[in-house]
Amino acid sequence: MHKVNLAAIPEAEDKSPKGKYHSFYKGVSLALGRDDQSLDLSKRHPFDLEYNRLPPGAVNYPYHFHSAQWELYVVVSGRGLVRDEQGATEVIAGDTFLFPPGQAHQLSNPGKEDFVYYVIADNPIGECCYYPDSKKWLVARETPARKLVQDQKASYYDGEE
Repeated sequence: MHKVNLAAIPEAEDKSPKGKYHSFYKGVSLALGRDDQSLDLSKRHPFDLEYNRLPPGAVNYPYHFHSAQWELYVVVSGRGLVRDEQGATEVIAGDTFLFPPGQAHQLSNPGKEDFVYYVIADNPIGECCYYPDSKKWLVARETPARKLVQDQKASYYDGEE
């Protein structure tokens, strides 16, 4: 068994250039030895677990959907808003929700305390994402750079901030 304590995993920050998108995360699966560059599922793991924290007023990422990836969310504390095709839904500690491939989503924190949740994703190989607000496709994931297209090459936050 490979074990890791959440307190031992360093927290990373993800912030867009103008600050519209801002989150903190801990790559639990990476700490457990997941090799996200491998095509071998025994090294890649069949699912990914990530701990996420959105500070007050923050939005996690641009509104997007995955072409092949499923995501399961478990809210730990605080309250958040989840935007999807039907509008915005409030979520609180204890709520769980699921996004299948092709269903656009975005999380935000309208509250005054941190919004904390786990996301479990199934890690399909060849995954792409679409961003409806800016009409971009993420067509390849290379560490650390992301490749996005919009008639021509575009940066991740083009049309979002």
